[in-house]
Amino acid sequence: MVKNPQRRAELADAGLRVLADAGARGLTHRAVDTEAGVPTGTASNYFRSRDDLLGALGERIFERFAPDPDFTATDMTGYLRYIVERTTREPFLTRALIELRLEAARRPGLATALGGMLRQGFRADVTFHTGTGLPGGAFEIALLHYAIDGLLLDMVTTSIGAGVDPDQAIRAFAERLIPRTP
Repeated sequence: MVKNPQRRAELADAGLRVLADAGARGLTHRAVDTEAGVPTGTASNYFRSRDDLLGALGERIFERFAPDPDFTATDMTGYLRYIVERTTREPFLTRALIELRLEAARRPGLATALGGMLRQGFRADVTFHTGTGLPGGAFEIALLHYAIDGLLLDMVTTSIGAGVDPDQAIRAFAERLIPRTP
Protein backbone atom coordinates (compact mmCIF):
# COMPACT_ATOMS: atom_id res chain seq x y z
CA MET A 1 0.00 0.00 0.00
CA VAL A 2 1.17 3.51 -0.79
CA LYS A 3 2.07 5.52 2.31
CA ASN A 4 0.54 8.97 2.16
CA PRO A 5 -1.99 9.32 4.99
CA GLN A 6 -3.34 12.64 3.69
CA ARG A 7 -4.05 11.24 0.20
CA ARG A 8 -5.53 8.06 1.72
CA ALA A 9 -7.90 10.16 3.86
CA GLU A 10 -8.90 12.27 0.85
CA LEU A 11 -9.62 9.15 -1.19
CA ALA A 12 -11.62 7.64 1.67
CA ASP A 13 -13.64 10.85 1.97
CA ALA A 14 -14.32 10.71 -1.78
CA GLY A 15 -15.33 7.06 -1.35
CA LEU A 16 -17.77 8.01 1.39
CA ARG A 17 -19.38 10.59 -0.88
CA VAL A 18 -19.69 8.00 -3.67
CA LEU A 19 -21.14 5.44 -1.26
CA ALA A 20 -23.67 7.96 0.05
CA ASP A 21 -24.70 9.11 -3.42
CA ALA A 22 -24.52 5.90 -5.48
CA GLY A 23 -24.81 3.14 -2.88
CA ALA A 24 -22.58 0.11 -2.56
CA ARG A 25 -23.17 -0.94 -6.18
CA GLY A 26 -21.89 2.40 -7.42
CA LEU A 27 -18.78 2.28 -5.27
CA THR A 28 -15.85 1.44 -7.54
CA HIS A 29 -12.21 2.40 -7.50
CA ARG A 30 -12.80 4.37 -10.69
CA ALA A 31 -15.77 6.23 -9.16
CA VAL A 32 -13.59 7.15 -6.16
CA ASP A 33 -10.85 8.39 -8.50
CA THR A 34 -13.36 10.52 -10.38
CA GLU A 35 -14.90 11.93 -7.20
CA ALA A 36 -11.46 12.73 -5.77
CA GLY A 37 -10.28 14.27 -9.05
CA VAL A 38 -7.20 12.05 -9.23
CA PRO A 39 -5.79 9.93 -12.07
CA THR A 40 -7.45 6.60 -12.78
CA GLY A 41 -5.82 3.87 -10.74
CA THR A 42 -4.98 6.04 -7.73
CA ALA A 43 -7.62 4.54 -5.43
CA SER A 44 -6.58 1.00 -6.34
CA ASN A 45 -3.01 1.87 -5.33
CA TYR A 46 -4.28 2.70 -1.83
CA PHE A 47 -7.05 0.11 -1.56
CA ARG A 48 -6.10 -3.07 -3.44
CA SER A 49 -9.52 -4.72 -3.29
CA ARG A 50 -13.14 -3.79 -2.80
CA ASP A 51 -12.95 -5.25 0.70
CA ASP A 52 -9.93 -3.06 1.47
CA LEU A 53 -11.84 -0.03 0.19
CA LEU A 54 -14.96 -0.81 2.23
CA GLY A 55 -12.89 -1.44 5.36
CA ALA A 56 -11.04 1.85 4.90
CA LEU A 57 -14.35 3.67 4.50
CA GLY A 58 -15.53 2.15 7.77
CA GLU A 59 -12.39 3.33 9.53
CA ARG A 60 -12.65 6.80 8.02
CA ILE A 61 -16.28 7.29 8.91
CA PHE A 62 -15.54 6.57 12.56
CA GLU A 63 -12.64 9.03 12.44
CA ARG A 64 -14.98 11.65 11.01
CA PHE A 65 -17.68 10.92 13.60
CA ALA A 66 -15.29 10.97 16.55
CA PRO A 67 -16.61 13.22 19.30
CA ASP A 68 -14.85 16.39 20.32
CA PRO A 69 -12.73 15.43 23.35
CA ASP A 70 -13.57 18.80 24.92
CA PHE A 71 -17.32 18.23 24.74
CA THR A 72 -19.04 17.88 28.09
CA ALA A 73 -22.63 16.95 28.68
CA THR A 74 -24.64 18.11 31.65
CA ASP A 75 -27.77 16.16 30.78
CA MET A 76 -28.93 13.43 28.43
CA THR A 77 -30.88 15.79 26.18
CA GLY A 78 -27.76 17.88 25.58
CA TYR A 79 -25.72 14.78 24.84
CA LEU A 80 -28.30 13.43 22.37
CA ARG A 81 -28.53 16.83 20.65
CA TYR A 82 -24.76 16.76 20.28
CA ILE A 83 -24.86 13.28 18.69
CA VAL A 84 -27.56 14.30 16.23
CA GLU A 85 -25.80 17.56 15.36
CA ARG A 86 -22.48 15.77 14.87
CA THR A 87 -23.96 13.05 12.67
CA THR A 88 -26.16 15.32 10.55
CA ARG A 89 -23.67 18.17 10.03
CA GLU A 90 -22.65 16.35 6.85
CA PRO A 91 -25.64 14.12 6.07
CA PHE A 92 -23.74 12.15 3.43
CA LEU A 93 -21.62 10.62 6.21
CA THR A 94 -24.68 9.19 7.93
CA ARG A 95 -26.02 7.89 4.61
CA ALA A 96 -22.62 6.30 3.93
CA LEU A 97 -22.66 4.63 7.35
CA ILE A 98 -26.14 3.26 6.66
CA GLU A 99 -24.92 1.94 3.30
CA LEU A 100 -21.89 0.35 4.98
CA ARG A 101 -24.10 -1.36 7.55
CA LEU A 102 -26.37 -2.70 4.81
CA GLU A 103 -23.38 -3.93 2.80
CA ALA A 104 -21.97 -5.58 5.95
CA ALA A 105 -25.16 -7.65 6.14
CA ARG A 106 -24.07 -9.22 2.82
CA ARG A 107 -20.29 -9.43 3.39
CA PRO A 108 -19.11 -11.44 6.39
CA GLY A 109 -15.61 -9.90 6.37
CA LEU A 110 -16.99 -6.38 6.40
CA ALA A 111 -19.54 -7.39 9.03
CA THR A 112 -16.73 -8.52 11.32
CA ALA A 113 -14.67 -5.36 10.82
CA LEU A 114 -17.56 -2.90 10.93
CA GLY A 115 -19.18 -4.71 13.83
CA GLY A 116 -15.96 -4.33 15.80
CA MET A 117 -15.91 -0.60 15.08
CA LEU A 118 -19.56 -0.21 16.08
CA ARG A 119 -19.03 -2.13 19.32
CA GLN A 120 -15.96 -0.07 20.13
CA GLY A 121 -17.98 3.13 19.63
CA PHE A 122 -20.78 1.78 21.80
CA ARG A 123 -18.35 0.87 24.61
CA ALA A 124 -16.88 4.38 24.40
CA ASP A 125 -20.38 5.85 24.78
CA VAL A 126 -21.11 3.66 27.81
CA THR A 127 -17.77 4.66 29.36
CA PHE A 128 -18.53 8.32 28.68
CA HIS A 129 -21.94 8.09 30.32
CA THR A 130 -20.80 6.23 33.40
CA GLY A 131 -17.79 8.55 33.77
CA THR A 132 -19.84 11.76 33.67
CA GLY A 133 -22.50 10.69 36.11
CA LEU A 134 -25.28 10.89 33.52
CA PRO A 135 -28.05 8.43 34.33
CA GLY A 136 -28.42 5.07 32.63
CA GLY A 137 -26.28 2.06 32.00
CA ALA A 138 -25.38 -0.04 28.98
CA PHE A 139 -28.97 -1.16 28.34
CA GLU A 140 -30.34 2.38 28.38
CA ILE A 141 -27.50 3.61 26.17
CA ALA A 142 -28.33 0.82 23.69
CA LEU A 143 -31.99 1.93 23.68
CA LEU A 144 -30.87 5.49 22.92
CA HIS A 145 -28.69 4.28 20.05
CA TYR A 146 -31.59 2.34 18.57
CA ALA A 147 -33.85 5.39 18.86
CA ILE A 148 -31.27 7.84 17.50
CA ASP A 149 -30.45 5.53 14.59
CA GLY A 150 -34.11 5.62 13.56
CA LEU A 151 -34.25 9.39 13.88
CA LEU A 152 -31.08 9.77 11.81
CA LEU A 153 -32.42 7.40 9.17
CA ASP A 154 -35.53 9.56 8.91
CA MET A 155 -33.51 12.79 8.80
CA VAL A 156 -31.03 11.80 6.06
CA THR A 157 -33.18 9.54 3.85
CA THR A 158 -36.79 9.56 2.76
CA SER A 159 -38.79 10.54 5.83
CA ILE A 160 -41.84 8.76 7.17
CA GLY A 161 -43.41 12.24 7.24
CA ALA A 162 -44.61 12.19 10.85
CA GLY A 163 -43.86 15.89 11.21
CA VAL A 164 -41.98 15.41 14.48
CA ASP A 165 -39.35 18.03 15.21
CA PRO A 166 -35.99 16.28 15.81
CA ASP A 167 -35.41 18.26 19.01
CA GLN A 168 -38.82 17.17 20.30
CA ALA A 169 -37.90 13.54 19.58
CA ILE A 170 -34.54 13.95 21.33
CA ARG A 171 -36.19 15.33 24.47
CA ALA A 172 -38.69 12.47 24.47
CA PHE A 173 -35.90 9.87 24.06
CA ALA A 174 -33.97 11.34 26.97
CA GLU A 175 -37.03 11.58 29.21
CA ARG A 176 -38.60 8.25 28.38
CA LEU A 177 -35.66 5.91 27.84
CA ILE A 178 -33.38 6.92 30.70
CA PRO A 179 -34.62 6.54 34.27
CA ARG A 180 -34.50 9.61 36.43
CA THR A 181 -32.06 9.50 39.27
CA PRO A 182 -33.72 9.57 42.70
